[in-house]
Amino acid sequence: MAVGGSAAVHGSTAAGRGAAAKRAFDVVGGLALLAVLSPLFAAVALSVALGSAAPGRGVLRRRTVAGLTGRPFTMLTFRTRSPLAALPLLLHVVTGRMSLVGPCPLTPGHRECAGEGRRRLSVRPGLTGPWQISGRSELPWEERELLDLHYVDHHWLGTDLLVLARTLPAVRRRRAAGRAATRPARTA
Repeated sequence: MAVGGSAAVHGSTAAGRGAAAKRAFDVVGGLALLAVLSPLFAAVALSVALGSAAPGRGVLRRRTVAGLTGRPFTMLTFRTRSPLAALPLLLHVVTGRMSLVGPCPLTPGHRECAGEGRRRLSVRPGLTGPWQISGRSELPWEERELLDLHYVDHHWLGTDLLVLARTLPAVRRRRAAGRAATRPARTA
């Protein structure tokens, strides 16, 4: 009996160290990104404020999402349709509401936050994740849910580093594909 209990304690200790390492990585990475991107952060905020069609709405969009253990929080993004809209999410990473890498943030009542999908609430939602690098908008909901649950069950710091390394190229590919789709066809 003592052997099983010892293994359980060892497993929970290893999981605790992994969670602490992930949180430390999020804080250090989030602060570094905020420092490096602060001029861009300010420029986007100013651009949105000056270009807003509806004065008084502010530069930030607010949306309630389910965080760790399902606790709702107000997620902030810029009111723009570019990838730069996500810059304010770094504030949530630093404050512990989000992670650099994790499941897609969903509203508290979303069907993927119930039943078996409730496992996704055992980790913080992410700024990016497997769903982001796998063609986010082209994936059926069921496949995105499977990617999120696989991440929840098998994540570790190495996975996070791999996802982060693949995020920027994935965003660039999507933007290039979007530009190519809107470009007029050439005539011979």
